[in-house]
Amino acid sequence: MNTLSYRTLTPDPAAAERKWYIVDAEGEVVGRLCARIAHVLRGKHKPSFATHLDMGDFVIVINADKVRFTGDKWEDKIYLDYSGYPGGQRKTKASAMLAKKPHEVIERAVKGMLPKTKLGRAMYRKLFVYAGPNHPHQAQKPEPFNF
Repeated sequence: MNTLSYRTLTPDPAAAERKWYIVDAEGEVVGRLCARIAHVLRGKHKPSFATHLDMGDFVIVINADKVRFTGDKWEDKIYLDYSGYPGGQRKTKASAMLAKKPHEVIERAVKGMLPKTKLGRAMYRKLFVYAGPNHPHQAQKPEPFNF
């Protein structure tokens, strides 16, 4: 009889070291950029990744107004909103969304790539998107994330 005990080590989320990363979205394709951001928010880039824990890092996205889409998505991609009232569905093209709310293009794409649970909502709260090159998080000393 073997007396060795094999146990799976679970990382401690309270002891997780969270870093702050900054991503420049200028000239980046929306889907590819957001997939990488969701990867970092979940913590999949760390060896201590666990699917049931929030081990991810904070992500700051600047220049969200300078992202790009491939193909005809500027006119074909539709964002839907619903007010809750009959006939209250609104459709917005990607070009109009980028003109009015550039941060929302990235936020919606990343949110769709995260889990649809309490854990996913906690991960989403670590995302900060800004249309221009300035952000109020200099005190956290964010470092650029190399994809």
